[in-house]
Amino acid sequence: MDIQKFVLFLIFSTSMLFLWDAWQKEQMPSPPGTTTQGPGAQGPGTGTSPRAGEDTPTPGEALISSRPGNGSANDANVAPSPSGKLESGEKVVVKTDLVVAEIDTAGGDLRQLELLDHPDKEDRSKPFALLQSQHGHVYVAQSGLIGEGLPTHKTRYTTDTLAYQLADGQDRIEVRLAAPEVNGVQVNKVYTFHRHSYLVDVSFEIVNQGEAAIQPFSYFQMLRDSQPPAGSFFMIPTYTGAALYTEEEKFKKIEFSALDKGSASYPKNADNGWIAMLQHYFLAAWLPKDKSPREYYAKRLGENEYAAGVIVPVGQVEAGGTATVTVPLYAGPEEQSKLAAVAPGLDLTVDYGWLTVIGAPLFWLLSFYHSWTGNWGVAIILLTMSVKLAFFPLSAAGYRSMAKLRVVTPKLQRLREQHGHDRQRLNQAMMEFYKAEKINPMGGCLPILVQIPVFISLYWVLLASVELRYAPFALWIEDLSSPDPYYVLPVIMGISMFVQSRLSPPAADPIQARVMQIMPFAFSVFFFFFPAGLVLYSLVNNVLSIAQQWQITRMIEGSADKTVAAPAKKK
Repeated sequence: MDIQKFVLFLIFSTSMLFLWDAWQKEQMPSPPGTTTQGPGAQGPGTGTSPRAGEDTPTPGEALISSRPGNGSANDANVAPSPSGKLESGEKVVVKTDLVVAEIDTAGGDLRQLELLDHPDKEDRSKPFALLQSQHGHVYVAQSGLIGEGLPTHKTRYTTDTLAYQLADGQDRIEVRLAAPEVNGVQVNKVYTFHRHSYLVDVSFEIVNQGEAAIQPFSYFQMLRDSQPPAGSFFMIPTYTGAALYTEEEKFKKIEFSALDKGSASYPKNADNGWIAMLQHYFLAAWLPKDKSPREYYAKRLGENEYAAGVIVPVGQVEAGGTATVTVPLYAGPEEQSKLAAVAPGLDLTVDYGWLTVIGAPLFWLLSFYHSWTGNWGVAIILLTMSVKLAFFPLSAAGYRSMAKLRVVTPKLQRLREQHGHDRQRLNQAMMEFYKAEKINPMGGCLPILVQIPVFISLYWVLLASVELRYAPFALWIEDLSSPDPYYVLPVIMGISMFVQSRLSPPAADPIQARVMQIMPFAFSVFFFFFPAGLVLYSLVNNVLSIAQQWQITRMIEGSADKTVAAPAKKK
């Protein structure tokens, strides 16, 4: 039993250390790297175009020569401005049933994107702004063409209309921006917004009225800083950074720290996949059409400024000819039931950590119960009952061991008194005693140890699932993904742990006994900072465990009393 108490204490202490370390990393991020960007390090990631006077390369050569790091000093005129100094032009505002978007005619960038169905974390009366370029934070979608005189994200566009709204019965909105004509080439940049969708089609329509053929390439990128979204105190930091997916190498994160050090490794050339910027609950991803050549890139542009994007060939446009290239942009929530339908592998952006193999089925079951009840809190309760039922035989075996230990505690105490000064002899006597009584001293630990992966997986499910963001349960619990604002659930959780400890065999060692008395209080404080949904799971699990443990303990102790009473009656 001493071993069991020690194991429980070790689990608690280790968990505290891990979370404390994670909190420190979140509060004190490592300083940015010192990578410098010289003139020769500019390419599509910085808005480059081939040097004037160069021969037009073949598609394969252009995909190589256009890579970030292969530009020239002549490209400095299209290098991006620092985060707080993005050039401004006229604002084009687009309203659909799901988003409010703002496009700037300076570069034709998508500078602001508010998600109407998702409230802001700081102010619930406002929609959450995924893309933005204000208040010291930049996260924008940019695009342009590579080729002499072709428009980049530094070009000034013009438009006839500055306000668009999706009308009843209308399925989409087209926003057309016109670039200045250069050398007889006219380019229009077109944004297409769809009803009931977070997908935005970004297109370039090219009309070549010049005397020679051109062979342009298009690039589509996200520009952002490394600032993570606001999180809760003591919450394990979630991933903020770039990510890439290809059929060959599957899902791969490209961390900002790796870009700082110049050590980022990822597939660059492919004919499938997508590239994205991820943050807690939301993402923005460029989704080129499958089976078409493309080149991915990600790089550090400057102090706390990064770009991740893709280069897509347009093909040769003959004199008098036209061409169009379109790459959809998904900018919205990580809704797991919908991401896989948007693009292969996009659902992998929902990160359950190293226990995804457990977390994914848990979320599926949780969603199944939610489809029945319409309440995520009730779904968590039903999920807890299902997990408890699955582990019922294992828990019962553990509680029987604990109940038997309670019954024989007086005998164990006498053994300690007999061999108190001979530790080796005491351990040997206790092992012989356990064997004779058919008791497994570690039996009570096993149910807890087995359920720890489930507990951790559910933590990540509640932490990573945007479906639970601002999901109410009942009364004062209005957001299951955030801590209980009045700490009621953690306090009740602590009380349940105290009741459960009273059903366990008492520790013989005074220090261990004191530790076990403190643990309910310590866990209550610990759970103050956990999502309310996770505390609800733990509380329901504890209540069910108390009921099961009480019933088994009552049966074992009742059986022991009858065994003791039987010889007495014979006498």
